[in-house]
Amino acid sequence: MISDPIFYLAAIPAVLFVGISKGGLGAIALFGVPIMSLVISPVQSAAIMLPILLVMDVVAIRSYWGVFDRQLLIDMLPAGIAGITVGWATALYVDDAMLRFLLGVITLLFTAKYFFWSDDGKPQPRNPVKAVAAGFAAGYTSFVSHAGSPPYQLYTLPLKMDRRLFAGTAVMFFAVMNAIKLIPYFALGQLDTTNLTTSAVLMPLAFVSTLLGIWLVKVVSQTAFYRIVYTALLLVSLKLIWDGLVGYNLI
Repeated sequence: MISDPIFYLAAIPAVLFVGISKGGLGAIALFGVPIMSLVISPVQSAAIMLPILLVMDVVAIRSYWGVFDRQLLIDMLPAGIAGITVGWATALYVDDAMLRFLLGVITLLFTAKYFFWSDDGKPQPRNPVKAVAAGFAAGYTSFVSHAGSPPYQLYTLPLKMDRRLFAGTAVMFFAVMNAIKLIPYFALGQLDTTNLTTSAVLMPLAFVSTLLGIWLVKVVSQTAFYRIVYTALLLVSLKLIWDGLVGYNLI
């Protein structure tokens, strides 16, 4: 178990962010690994976070049981699993800085459209090809750095589903993704005793923060819900771009 108190100064807010997001408030989960990576390596951060994510998934699934879009999962899950598989196969070669930078730019453009260009307010039509592309990207980035929310939301947010249906579908999608990721993470030797015991110490926060996120989805209006999610996505895009530039020593 990690005993350095400095680690927990970063890990506690990281888990809180992820839990609130798991409860249904969108992309702020992406802050979890970067915050923890301020004090330990990104790879170890992701490994410690994975068991915590699985516990959060169980709490969230119980609250959203039966509230999900079945067709959306059918369209996206197989591609997501394929993305995880490719991420595993290329784990030793992936350029994490470039991946974060490109993902951040795409996400920034997407959120800028929401804030600066008005539309007719109507849901976008479903597109199986876009669903497959988004599912693959979500699976790949989820494996590499638990950063699957932006590509997933690039496709699902314009569908403008009811906020609980949106949240419940996202919960189911990433619960499956996280369960499958156990296999490659174990094969890569990341689920060792130190990381697992550290995850266990942080586990109580998983319950509290996820329930807080679920409660917020229930009490926040539809308009406010999407405003919060898009704002979180905007902040996430800037963080991704920053991480990419730092990775290339450009700032």
